[in-house]
Amino acid sequence: MNCGDHETDCSEVLAEVWLYLDQECDKTRRELLHRHLNECNPCLESYGIEEHIKALLARKCGGEHAPDTLKDRLRACIREQADVIVQHGAEGTTVEIRHKKVEKATEEQ
Repeated sequence: MNCGDHETDCSEVLAEVWLYLDQECDKTRRELLHRHLNECNPCLESYGIEEHIKALLARKCGGEHAPDTLKDRLRACIREQADVIVQHGAEGTTVEIRHKKVEKATEEQ
């Protein structure tokens, strides 16, 4: 998805919005995402919704942490449905997630 002439595709930005919210991307990627969000109203609107969800979760969960077993199951599920690339560098850890194309089988009539 791309709703305009941007350096970064909208679908990439929306896939990484939680990394941006949690400040878990490196400085260069963060600046690129920030610039895109400032230029693209649909992505900014989606980012705003995600930001509200994150704040709501923080309020309702009271700082509790998910069990490691749940985190492991979620990571496994994400890896099954997407290509996940984790890179550790001097500026921090970056995670790139690319959705795998899933072909839907059609029934023969």
